[in-house]
Amino acid sequence: MVGADPTTPRFASSALVTIDVQRDTLNGQPLEVPGTSTAVPAIARLCDAFRRTGRPIVHVVRLYEADGSNAEPARRELVSGPTPVLRPGTDGRLLAAGLLADEVQLDDDLLLAGQPQPVGEAEWLLFKPRWGAFYGTRLDDVLRQHGVDTIVFAGCNFPNCPRTSIYEASERDYRVVLVDDAVSGLYDVGRSELRNIGVHVFDVETVTSSLASLASADRLS
Repeated sequence: MVGADPTTPRFASSALVTIDVQRDTLNGQPLEVPGTSTAVPAIARLCDAFRRTGRPIVHVVRLYEADGSNAEPARRELVSGPTPVLRPGTDGRLLAAGLLADEVQLDDDLLLAGQPQPVGEAEWLLFKPRWGAFYGTRLDDVLRQHGVDTIVFAGCNFPNCPRTSIYEASERDYRVVLVDDAVSGLYDVGRSELRNIGVHVFDVETVTSSLASLASADRLS
């Protein structure tokens, strides 16, 4: 259609990408990020809604080697200290409770080798070696293979990894949604900056209602 907004989300061809919603980032944990624990119930709602409609979900995670060798220079001292932080083999690197349909252990070797780990129907875990979810990963391949043109983002600490991942998605011409109440660290200037590059900032109710409408339409067709 002439004049149609090329940024408008298409939930029928969307995927959910969660960023770093791991136990070490929750309240009282070694990499505690304020607001992440509060966002977890909304993120879990998104996961349930995407599963019900059969749309893809990719949970992007960090895994830091004990010597910090695979971390950004700014993080190496933190993650190589005496307290394990998102370290392979520890419970702290697991996803927050409620995000997966079943309890799943991470296959650290597979993930560190850059391979997606299937954890359900059209659902995967994927390790990222830097802030952005596309950098050095197969995320773009996974999404394109499943006909995705719209990415719905949720997760941990907007100023760092979610924001970087959103800009990477925009550079690849995806339609992008950030779920306001399903991400930690979001602030008013950030919302404005995202809208300026064509990102739609919705709440979890808007996204889940849109997905429910799709499911209803499918049942009636």
